[in-house]
Amino acid sequence: MAYLAFYRTFRPTNFDEVVRQEHIVRILKNQIATDKIGHAYLFCGPRGTGKTTLAKIFARTINCENPVNSSPCGKCSACKALASGGNLDIYEIDAASNNGVDEMRDLREKVQYPPVAGKYKVYIIDEVHMLTQSAFNAVLKTLEEPPRHAVFILATTEPQKIPATILSRCMRFDFKLLPQKDLEELVKSVLVKTGKEFEDEAVSAIARAGAGSARDSLSIADMCASYSRGKLTYADVNAVLGSTEYAKVADICGAILNEDASDALALTEEILSTGKSVGVLLKDMLSFLNDCTIVKVCRSAREIINLPDETYKKIEEVAANADGHKLLRVTEILSAAETDMRYSTSGRITLETAVLKGAMPESDYNIDALIGKLNALERKIGEGIKVVSPSGQRTFVKPSATAENPVAEVKALSASRESETDKKRTVTKLLSDDEGDSPFAPPAENSVQPTLWDNGKVSEVVPAPKRLAENDKNAVFGKFIRSLRTTHRNAVLFTLCMDLSNFFQGDKLILETDSEAVYKALSRAENAAFVAGVLQEFGVTEYELRMKKKAESGFEKAFNELKRNFDGIDIETK
Repeated sequence: MAYLAFYRTFRPTNFDEVVRQEHIVRILKNQIATDKIGHAYLFCGPRGTGKTTLAKIFARTINCENPVNSSPCGKCSACKALASGGNLDIYEIDAASNNGVDEMRDLREKVQYPPVAGKYKVYIIDEVHMLTQSAFNAVLKTLEEPPRHAVFILATTEPQKIPATILSRCMRFDFKLLPQKDLEELVKSVLVKTGKEFEDEAVSAIARAGAGSARDSLSIADMCASYSRGKLTYADVNAVLGSTEYAKVADICGAILNEDASDALALTEEILSTGKSVGVLLKDMLSFLNDCTIVKVCRSAREIINLPDETYKKIEEVAANADGHKLLRVTEILSAAETDMRYSTSGRITLETAVLKGAMPESDYNIDALIGKLNALERKIGEGIKVVSPSGQRTFVKPSATAENPVAEVKALSASRESETDKKRTVTKLLSDDEGDSPFAPPAENSVQPTLWDNGKVSEVVPAPKRLAENDKNAVFGKFIRSLRTTHRNAVLFTLCMDLSNFFQGDKLILETDSEAVYKALSRAENAAFVAGVLQEFGVTEYELRMKKKAESGFEKAFNELKRNFDGIDIETK
């Protein structure tokens, strides 16, 4: 007899052998026990979860003369007849290749004939979503009111493509992906039955690669068993799957998380130059980052990630040097690259770009990148900082291990160690523990560094003012108005500022209005602070809001002239 694959050799023959899907098994067994068999069933769910297998078991059971625990006995004449190759009572139809209206009309005519060996004639239609609209319409009435001896079982992986008129006539069962633990037990039982020795880590790798599908897991186990002559090892499974060596994947991810762009890119090039698939490498990197996240946040990570001790320690080392925001950011970048790769003509460039972006958070304005940089800065301050005084003497300041606020304690210690005559001094660099040069670039011109003033208190960091050129002054107010217009929440301020007149007195911007309501609204503390902040972005460090002087009427002008000419005399108006 020709060799049969694992998933065919060890296909369940009764309900008790089915892996999971308890909610479906229980309903079908109860219907058999109470003799309440429906006329149309819809089995939908991911591939390899047991749809066709359960359909075959159900078809044999409802025709069995003496069911055992609501499963076919395999001994009666009906079971033996259905197990033979000449069986005429169970029809399996592949809708992918028989999807026309003619095939469904033929089925509609044959369904009228009674069964030969059992009580029911069962039609199992696989991939039913592949039928054409005309084919669905041809079988619609038969599916709703079939003969008493006919049962339809429709199986599909894409139920959303089936017309609602068909769905409403079927009893729907949704199959679920199988948990990894159940897949591991399934693979182990198959390997034991075949006499193949194995490592637990190897079985875990097979189950993970199966991704919830029993058929996929058994197919991979079949290949691995043929690959390994002796005991099946974790390395054998990686070789069969074409996965990159775990240590190298760990090195790449570690370099990315440590923001070492050159090392990360060099390691990526080294692996790809050996002929590894770009898609497989990207998948392996995402899997490793997922393991790091599990180690970082889950208490029972060792049980969830069933890997060799050496491999697990490597994951722990990489995860210990990265915070959650950094892991999340790099994972999102690589996940986006996986999507982009489907539409890219050069997957290698897409991957390398994602690696560089992940290793260079300074070029990324993503919120997780900014939080990661802040966390790294706080960690360095917690470990200790070095303060350079004007005299050039370098002092190392480190907080105590029990400090509740390391940053505050560093400031206090540094202030106490400096002399009273050196009150105004500058923290110029955050250095590493060695006395070498700073890894940071020198401050740019016109920038202001954090300054320690009286008793070690840090003064507010304010950008150095820049003098505006005359040409720039003319464009400032227009830029100011446009910035308010593009922000929805500042629509009121935009309306208030539209009719303001403006001019410069030196470097001071004068804003004038003849509306008292506008003047009062813009003079409020929160509005004034916001306007000052926006203007400062455009180089205006000082501005003033004024009320315009009202022009005098003819009567007022004459009256004021009269009062000036007759000073000291009371003049009244009536």
